Amino acid sequence: MTRIVADLDRCVGSGQCVLTDPDAFDQSDEDGTVVLLQDAPADDEAWKRARIAVEICPSRALSLTE
Repeated sequence: MTRIVADLDRCVGSGQCVLTDPDAFDQSDEDGTVVLLQDAPADDEAWKRARIAVEICPSRALSLTE
């Protein structure tokens, strides 16, 4: 099963993921880094948004893995 993975050491807190898919991503109140709200979106539309978020992450902190 494919899952979303976040590398907090690479995250710069730009928030692009949250703007793209607020159902799957949030930001930490402490340092602004990504918080995964769900690592396996429920439907095709949610996966589409998650893939876009992975692609536009400026620090490449997000990835999809099997």
